[in-house]
Amino acid sequence: MTQQDIQHDVLIIGQGASGYAAALYAARYQIKPIIFGATFGGETATGGLIENYPGYPEIDGLDLILKFREQAEKYDVPIVSEDVVKLSFGEGCFEATTDEGNIYQGASVILAVGRERRKLGLEHEEEWMGRGVSFCSTCDAPLHRGNVVGVVGGGDAATKGAVLLGKYAKQVYVIYRGERFTRPEAVNLSQMEASSNVQSVLNTNVIELKGTDGLSSVVLDRPLSGSSDLELDGLFIEIGADPRVELANQLGLDLNELNEVKVDLHGHTSIEGVFAAGDLTNGSGDLKQTITAASQGALAATAAYEYVSKHGNRCEIHAFGFSLA
Repeated sequence: MTQQDIQHDVLIIGQGASGYAAALYAARYQIKPIIFGATFGGETATGGLIENYPGYPEIDGLDLILKFREQAEKYDVPIVSEDVVKLSFGEGCFEATTDEGNIYQGASVILAVGRERRKLGLEHEEEWMGRGVSFCSTCDAPLHRGNVVGVVGGGDAATKGAVLLGKYAKQVYVIYRGERFTRPEAVNLSQMEASSNVQSVLNTNVIELKGTDGLSSVVLDRPLSGSSDLELDGLFIEIGADPRVELANQLGLDLNELNEVKVDLHGHTSIEGVFAAGDLTNGSGDLKQTITAASQGALAATAAYEYVSKHGNRCEIHAFGFSLA
C-alpha cells in the first residue's frame, strides 16, 4: 500500500454531478478537495439527451458532466480514477483506501457514490443506453414524442413513468412479469389505467433486445397480438435502483427504510465530519436528477467547509453519533 503524504481537507467519493459540484464549491472555499472514482460521470453521463438542465435547452449528458469536470479542473482539484473500497478513521483522520491500494487522509468526507440501477441482464442493455434504452422516464420522456415505447416494471416508478410517457408517446406498453402491479401509489395506478394510449402487458418478460446500432424491437416470452416481437422506439427499464451503501455501512451511517443515507438540509450525516449528497441520500426525495444532485453537492461542500474551518487543522473527529431522527 502507498500512503499519500498530502492531507486533504475533504475526500469526495464519486465522479458524478454531486461529486463535481462539491469539488467545485470546496475549491472555491479554498479548502483542499480531492475526488475519487473509477467510473466517470454517474447517471448524468449515461442519460442521453438532457432537456431539463437550466441554461441548456438541450445537451448530451456526457457533454454536460464533462463541463462539470472541466470547471473543477480549472481549480486544480486532484482527480483519482480509482474506487475507494475502504473508509475508516486512522490517527484522528478519515482514511480512504482505493482498489489499487493507495491510502489518502482527509479531515472530512463527502459520499457521492449514487445508486446502482437494477438491470434485466440482457445483451446490449448497457451498450444501448441513450440509443433506445433508458433508465429514467423523467429524463427522456420528451424525446419520444409520437413514438412507440415500452416500460418494464410493476412498481411506482414504472406507473409514474408510463403516465409521463403517455403525454408524449403515441403508444406505451407497460410490461411486467407479475399478474398485477405491485406497490404503486393508487393515484399513479389510476392515472395510468385512465390513459388511453397506455396498455398493460402482464405475466410477460422482455427476453431480448434487438437492433443494429440501437434498439428497434424487443422479444417477449409470450405473444402480444399474435407476435413475440414488439417494435419499439424506446424501452424504459424502471425496476428500481439500489443506493451504494457499502462505504456508508463501513462508517456506520444511519440509513432510512429505503436504504438511503439520511442527511439533513445541509448534507450532514449521522457522523460529524461525514457528509453525503446526490442519489445515495434521501435529500431530494423521489426526484433523483442532475440538478438535485448538483445542488446537494454544493450544500455538502458548504457544510464540509464549515466543519474543516473549525476542526480541520487538527484533523480530529468530534462527537460521533448524533441523531438525524
